[in-house]
Amino acid sequence: MEDLFRKYTKKLQRVETNFVRSLIHDINWNARLIGIKGARGVGKTTLLLQYMKLNFSDTLEESLYISLDTFGFKDRTLVGLADEFVRNGGKYLFLDEVHKYENWAQELKNIYDDHPELKVVFTGSSLLEILNARADLSRRAIVYYMQGLSFREFLEMETGQQFEKVSLEAILNNHLRIATQINSRVKPFQYFESYLKYGYYPFYKEDKDLYEQRLEEVINMMLEIELPLLRGVEVGLVPKIKQLIAIISESVPFIPNVSNLSAKIGVNRATMMTYLQYLEEVGLTINLQKEAKGTVKLQKPAKIYLENTNLMFTLSASKTNIGNARETFFANQVGYKNKLKHHEQTDFFVNDLYAFEIGGKGKSGKQTEGLENAYVVADDIEYGFQNKIPLWLFGFLY
Repeated sequence: MEDLFRKYTKKLQRVETNFVRSLIHDINWNARLIGIKGARGVGKTTLLLQYMKLNFSDTLEESLYISLDTFGFKDRTLVGLADEFVRNGGKYLFLDEVHKYENWAQELKNIYDDHPELKVVFTGSSLLEILNARADLSRRAIVYYMQGLSFREFLEMETGQQFEKVSLEAILNNHLRIATQINSRVKPFQYFESYLKYGYYPFYKEDKDLYEQRLEEVINMMLEIELPLLRGVEVGLVPKIKQLIAIISESVPFIPNVSNLSAKIGVNRATMMTYLQYLEEVGLTINLQKEAKGTVKLQKPAKIYLENTNLMFTLSASKTNIGNARETFFANQVGYKNKLKHHEQTDFFVNDLYAFEIGGKGKSGKQTEGLENAYVVADDIEYGFQNKIPLWLFGFLY
């Protein structure tokens, strides 16, 4: 325990709190069991350490952070750690990378049941199964999903200013007023292109020159470690999944022909559908489904986007199309907190209510004619007019 505590205090000393993700204010930290899921690299570990530094600096002995992939934990059990921690007056236990620990769900359930005085926060891969794990934690844990930086958060990191989150309905109803307020404080286009290329993953701050290399390493770890560990994908099949993500990245948004893809990759249709699902679950793609008619849902995605624009510029920089980048940005920022579907007449159908057509500043409303609650989302404009809204403004949703 002493060794674990020493490592924890060293980590806490190194973490900075000059910028903190807004998710920290959305989490109900009073809950007894909290889970934070998210793709690799989005900043889950930093969020935990920042919360601890901001709240437990004066009572460090009551809290403990540990990453479950550390060598110092290999001969321990979670239950044993919690028992010892509580005996020594511990009240707040923070567990990072729980998916690296084989029996995490059952032992977290036991800890929850045995130590009602202990608050536990854990983080894990976006592939982490809470509901379907052997010990169902869905009734015990409050689970949050963490995404990469929004454009709003990127602006805060770059400028040192703070900007309020804006709801989707507020943007639709008052976009001109909101855009005017923001433009009076900052010029969004001074930063927008940079965000599209390298502003999604917080580690861009460490060394911009190494950003693409770091992001490639993150992608490889998702495919080579997380998929085999959490979805049982045979390591020998990982190259086929890499081949699939390469094909998708070269023509985003990708309209999948599953039969052709299966033949090209060398797997059957069912396996191909599973791979497409895994890529979305691990945080590498957004699979856009068609509007469901009644109770019928099509299994095959209507379109596939890379999960964020940074992936586009890293995986296929020479083939990145600005029109595709615009759609990917919209899908990523809006889809985080809203339900996104394919629309037959426009690009996106949001929350089964709003239709959106994405384009440049010269984009007309032709494709939205005859539709209710339809909007044109245009790039390269600072201000909108009526149902034409600036694209960058959708980066203020979270």
